[in-house]
Amino acid sequence: MTAPLTPPHQPQPHDPDRPPPVPPTPGPAGDPITAAEVIQGVLVTAVSAVAGALLGVLWLNLAPRVLLVSDGKGVYLRNSEGEYAIGADGTFVVLALAFGAVAGLVVFLLRRRGGVPLVLGLAVGGVLGSLLAWGVGTHFGPTADVVAHAKAVGPDVPFEAPLELNLGIAALIAWPLGAMVVHLALTAAFGPRDPDPWEYPKAL
Repeated sequence: MTAPLTPPHQPQPHDPDRPPPVPPTPGPAGDPITAAEVIQGVLVTAVSAVAGALLGVLWLNLAPRVLLVSDGKGVYLRNSEGEYAIGADGTFVVLALAFGAVAGLVVFLLRRRGGVPLVLGLAVGGVLGSLLAWGVGTHFGPTADVVAHAKAVGPDVPFEAPLELNLGIAALIAWPLGAMVVHLALTAAFGPRDPDPWEYPKAL
């Protein structure tokens, strides 16, 4: 008598009584952060911060100006119904959102796997870039000493008011907000997919 090829105590591959495979135990949530990823995050922060200078120059040249006038005793808005102050804030916010969107796109194209350091780099770099842009615009724009400027130009002569961000923190977070939204959307739509640890292997 010929011995069976499969021992009787082992089930056949396609045996309906075969117990289902035990799914693998899930590993730790996410891979450990490497030194290379930290360096990449620092580079993203640095490049974003330096790019803030360009944002400041664009804001300085594109933002509508508020005109003031002096009567020799005080300084007043030349057009009290003008909305140029709001326009300056709006220009900054739109430019900052555009810079953030470009930053998120570039980081995704260069590093599709993403990672916590890159996300933090986009956020911190966006804030630093906005602060630098604010500083560039206010430093190289019209002087903040309105009284001295009014005396220099004389009475009844219009002059430009200094650039200001009336929205404050809301304007400064526009850049990191745009970067995070774009990067998150691209990663969710086109980023690599991790294998499902609970997926059963297919029977042969």
